[in-house]
Amino acid sequence: MGRFFNLDSPLMQFLSKMADLMILNVITLLLCIPIITAGDAICALYYMTIKMVKGEECYIVRGYFKSFKENFRQATVLWLISLLAGLVLAGDFMILRSSSFSFGNVMMVLIMVVAIIYLFTMLYLFPVLSRFENSVKNTIKNSFFMSVLNLPKTILLLLINLAPIVLLLVTFQAMPFLIMFGFSVPAYVCSMLFVRIFKRFEPDEEEEPSGGELETLSFIREEEEEKRKQLEQENGENV
Repeated sequence: MGRFFNLDSPLMQFLSKMADLMILNVITLLLCIPIITAGDAICALYYMTIKMVKGEECYIVRGYFKSFKENFRQATVLWLISLLAGLVLAGDFMILRSSSFSFGNVMMVLIMVVAIIYLFTMLYLFPVLSRFENSVKNTIKNSFFMSVLNLPKTILLLLINLAPIVLLLVTFQAMPFLIMFGFSVPAYVCSMLFVRIFKRFEPDEEEEPSGGELETLSFIREEEEEKRKQLEQENGENV
């Protein structure tokens, strides 16, 4: 019986992980309430869940607020842009729905296409920001291109994120569970996919840097390219 309560036993590891996810969920929920900090809260959540999936040792609260502090400016800018874009799309949809324009159906289709692009990009936006350093513009571009390049996984990510909403619509009794795990569990499950997706774009330490396959994914070889240039300069000076 004692082996079940051993710190290294599967049961204790599972309970420890669930406790960490509950802590992450409560912190994220509280930081989403002011709305303005919601983007940074989600970014920090993914920063920690990706680390958990990769098995990297980390202090949950300390690591969360480390990411929250470091990414605050960019995450807030991206969140405000996303929020504004979402409001514009929702407003356009409501206007066209209540209008009698002859070209209303065509515009509705266009808005739906833009809305799908928006949703796909949003799925990747804060996980990408939590993992890669880049400008706001390139983070948006990279998130979009990643979503297209991994379309089957993107659809699965969308379904995972919709699951808590569907669960709440089915039964309101799920509310206590969602308060404890509504953000963190979907983020953790999504992070399992993001670890695989990001691995494709992360440079191998042993490989020599080469030109990026996609120019917009500037984070792929950015740091390695700088190191290569520094080495070339040093070698030139030595000669």
